[in-house]
Amino acid sequence: MSNQLIDIVIDALEGIKGKDIVALDVSDLTDVMDHIVVASGTSNRQVKALADNVVEEAKKAGFRPIGIEGMDTSEWVLVDYGDIVVHVMLPATREFYDLEKLWSMRPDNLKASGREE
Repeated sequence: MSNQLIDIVIDALEGIKGKDIVALDVSDLTDVMDHIVVASGTSNRQVKALADNVVEEAKKAGFRPIGIEGMDTSEWVLVDYGDIVVHVMLPATREFYDLEKLWSMRPDNLKASGREE
């Protein structure tokens, strides 16, 4: 199910020109979700359109989101499918929060960099 939904999400994002689409497997880092998909839109309007398209395309395949956050400002829209969480952001917001780096950090990375206390 997860791989099918990831494919649907990525196709929906690519379908209306989402930028820098990244899918991360975070199943070994948290029990809350298995995958994160992150993409950028060039404007608030496109961020909203990208998130809307994800919801519509997933709905056609029988997937319903648990929740959607951020549609009011559309700087960062989160679409929660339980095992998969989709983040669509403006580039500046994405750069500031750097979710890819955050969710790629492993305890071993912290030890190697000397940042673990």
